[in-house]
Amino acid sequence: MADTSFRNKAAFGKRIEHYLIGKMLKEGLDVYIPMVDDDAIDAVVKRPDGQYVEIQIKARSKDIQISNTARFAAIPHEPRKNYWFVFYSEAIDQIWILSSAEFLKEARTNKKGKNAGLHHLLLGGTKDGQPYPLEKYRKYMANSFDRIKYEDPNLAI
Repeated sequence: MADTSFRNKAAFGKRIEHYLIGKMLKEGLDVYIPMVDDDAIDAVVKRPDGQYVEIQIKARSKDIQISNTARFAAIPHEPRKNYWFVFYSEAIDQIWILSSAEFLKEARTNKKGKNAGLHHLLLGGTKDGQPYPLEKYRKYMANSFDRIKYEDPNLAI
């Protein structure tokens, strides 16, 4: 049985942050890691055009309920310039990259309960007990970090 304690969950998140940052570095991006994560910034990237963008990384482990392997929930977010989300599902081994505006367009906002006002996004589903990425979010699926390198994250903000 997988350890579902907060410590294990936090360790998984940090491991995946470093895994994805390593992939960014391998692609030639200049990546800076803040000393503290108090503004939902896991990395700052200097793009080839000299612009700096902020990155929030969200990851889901394969060791959770299969229907939640691509569910990203309880995310506080207001529109932000130069801001990207990088979502990763370990079970699907898939990365999605969304700008701040895209996230707010695609996410749903909780209307009630303890997470009222926070956002959630379901990027994958399950069929016959296997997780898969949802087709409607294909445009955000990424095999590289070219969107972060070259696209303007500020469209529609």
